[in-house]
Parts: sequence; C-alpha cells; structure tokens
Amino acid sequence: MLRDDLAKEISEVLGADAGVHLTKPERRENGDWSTTAPFLLARKLSRKPDEIAADAASKLSASSKIIERAEAKGGFLNIFVKDEALIQTLSVKTRFPAKKERINIEFVSANPTGPLTMANGRGGFYGDALANLLEKVGYNVTREFYINDAGNQVRLLGESIEAAEGTREAKEEYYKGEYVKKLAGKNAQEAVQTLLSEIRLSLKRAGIEFDVWFSEQELHKKGELDKVLRFLESKGLIEKKDNAIWLGDAVLIKSDGEPTYFLSDLAYHYDKFLKRQFDIAIDVWGADHHGYVDRMKRGIQALGINPERLKIVIMQLVRLMQAGTEVRMSKRAGEFVTMDELLEEVGVDVARWFFLERGANTHMDFDLDLAKEKSEKNPVYYVQYAHTRIASILQKSTKMASPLTGFNNTVERELALKIIRYAEILDDSARDHGVQRLTSYAYELAQTFSGFYRDVKVIGSGREAELLYLVLKTKETLAEVLEILGISRPEKM
Repeated sequence: MLRDDLAKEISEVLGADAGVHLTKPERRENGDWSTTAPFLLARKLSRKPDEIAADAASKLSASSKIIERAEAKGGFLNIFVKDEALIQTLSVKTRFPAKKERINIEFVSANPTGPLTMANGRGGFYGDALANLLEKVGYNVTREFYINDAGNQVRLLGESIEAAEGTREAKEEYYKGEYVKKLAGKNAQEAVQTLLSEIRLSLKRAGIEFDVWFSEQELHKKGELDKVLRFLESKGLIEKKDNAIWLGDAVLIKSDGEPTYFLSDLAYHYDKFLKRQFDIAIDVWGADHHGYVDRMKRGIQALGINPERLKIVIMQLVRLMQAGTEVRMSKRAGEFVTMDELLEEVGVDVARWFFLERGANTHMDFDLDLAKEKSEKNPVYYVQYAHTRIASILQKSTKMASPLTGFNNTVERELALKIIRYAEILDDSARDHGVQRLTSYAYELAQTFSGFYRDVKVIGSGREAELLYLVLKTKETLAEVLEILGISRPEKM
C-alpha cells in the first residue's frame, strides 16, 4: 500500500529505527500524510525535532519518486504525494497476502434462556463484521457460538417455567415474561432446545451465521472439565481449602462438589487452543463480564498458553432511546426489546450500521427515531444513496472507463486520495479490531463523492471516460466496505 512505500522511503532518510508512523493530517494544508518520527528521534540524536524534519524534507523533496514535496512544520514531517503515484496506486486492486494464523471468534453466545435481545445484536453484528474484516486481510477465521446449556441458568429456566405454571413458588431471580409462559409443559433441557432454535432463526434473519455451535454440556459429558482439573493438578497449581478446589483466588470446584463457570471456561479454552490449535481466540463479551477478563487471562496462562493469544473485546452497554426517553430492558423481568423486534422496526441494514458506528468500548444510545428516518439524515441511507447515485452514473454513460492521466482539480484528487486510504483503513482496523473505522470511512467516502458529483461534470464532458474510472473505483470501494459491514448495496432506491 502507498502508506507503506512512503514509510519505507522516510525510514531510509531518517534511519531504520525512526519508528515512522504515518497518519492523515487534520488540516489539508499539512499534506496527504504526516509523521511525528522527528520527535521520537530528537532525544536519541540530541537535535531539535524541526531540524530533523527539515533535513528529511529537503532530501525527500529532492530524490523521491513518489513524494512531490515534504515540509517540516513544528517538528512534524508533512508529505505531499505526486499525482502520478496516486493514479498508479488507484489502478492497483487492494489485496492482502494469506496469513498463517488461524483465528477463532466467539460472539453472541447468549444464554439459551430467552430470546436474543437488542443488546445481543450489538455484539452479534460486531463479531460478524470483525470476522469479515479479518478474512478480507487474509486470516483464516472460524465463527463460533458457545452454547451455555449447562449450569445454574438452565436450572433457573426450568424452575421459572414451573413458577409460571403455578407448580412452584415464584422467586425474584426467576425469568419472567410471555416467552416463559409459552414454554409451559417443557422441562429445562427441552426449553433450552426450543429457545436455541429461536436464537438460530433470529441470527439468520440478522444475516449472522456461525461455523461452529459449541455446547458446554458436551464438555461436561466428555469429562473435559476433569481432564483440565487433572492437568492443573499435575502442575501443582490447584489448592484445596474450605472444602473447595481453587486456582489462585478463583474457585474451580465449589464446596458442594459442583464445578464453577470458570472451570467450564478453562476447559472450553483448553479445547480452543490445545485441541483445535487456534493461534488466536477473540472472545466478544458483554459489559457485565468486565471483571472476569484478568481471571480468564491468568487461567489460560496456568494452562501454559500465552495470554496474549486471547483477545477479549468487551461490548459496552447500549440504551434504546425514543423521543429522548430510554426504553427499559430486563430479561428476568420480561421487559426487553428483542433483536427480532428491533430488526422489524428499523431493518437489518440500519441496525447493523447504528451498532457498528460506535467502538465496542464506548457506551451508546440507539436513537430509534433517527434509525427509522428514511432520508439522508440517516447515515446508512446517506451512504446507500451515494452508492445508487454512482450506479446511476455508470448506467447512463455509454462510454467505457479508462485510467486517469491526471487531475484537473482538487476535488478529483481528494476523491482518489480517499479511495486509496481504504487499504490502510483495513490494515489499521484489523490490527486493533476497530470495526467502527469502516462506517466512518464509508460515510466520508460518500461525502467526498457527493462533493465530486456536485462540482465535476462526468457525463458529456471531454474527459468522461477518465472520470468514469474514478466513479467506478468509488463504487467498487464503497461496495466492498458495505459488504464487510454486512450492509446491502442497492443499485436503486
């Protein structure tokens, strides 16, 4: 990608250990890319950052084949790229080499004790888009749903059904709502299977598919928890006290002889890393699991696995807002918005966009009024309108697109530059799992194209074939981003 070529040239001038990281400047007059590398070198070279930047700028401006000019400004090294380099890069399809690492992404994994809620949708769409993104940059990805079909919550579901039937005294902790009443006559395991079937259908409606549905109950049946316990015991890592079995400060076997969720989770990750031999496991968890992260990391380290191989993404809380008021949700109280209900209200495309446009680590308000707005005020419609407008231009023209020979104005150049940045957006997002960059990029690309469409006549101009090439590249890029996000790419609206 062009950014890598620039970084290589700058590193050769500054020194191989310069730590060149290029970013897009906030102000257009500061170049196409900028780096703070002179600041990082200042102490090492005992020189002022601006002096280092000025020397590098002089050398790059004089000798580079891809840099038009470089400028030193306040210690920053600002880079202006040659038009020919942009045009050449634009003609190259963005491709990433296949990577050897196998990645397991486990997401949603909602307890099969009720329908999927709107909150489950946030983690579901994130995990699905992240899997698409990582596959795009060359990883071998397995999508996995971990079925919590053993333990206390299943027992509670069975008792909740009995309470709804009137054969057991109701308790505060029991699940409530119409869905519980509809399970009348079923035992706990039968109810779990019914709810799991509904979860599968809900996910299918949302466009989310899994390669593996992994049952916790199967771990118990196959004695996997006992195997892990013996493994830890052989390493001298467990301790018996207070009639329980401990790993550090965490209980593995309770005083009543029942295994804890922690032991089940260790057995599950033992299976991921040591039996199925995934190189990296990404677990997408809800906000209520925040305090469990360190324990899980220490647990897999006890299994002899590098904890850096386990990446845990915490999905922060989401509030559904309508007319400025929060719509309350609680599965136990039976007052919650299901994912199906949300999708029926706003559609899959809108739901995906709204959930994906915020980083996983940020709390978010889902604005139901804006989500239902079928106009360019709604960001997903704005982007889709841009896609249809591009399709319309390509359909109306009778000419074949041909590669650009140059830019006639800054609007054309800005659009080409925005398209080229797609490769680095993919690269950066894959590194830190920041899927939200893709929605921002899609919106910015749509905005940039709108400016181009407003200011530049395409059909009927003397450069129609060249300008069509720029239009075509925009469509290909925008369509690919929307595909990764799992959002449709309409030709007409």
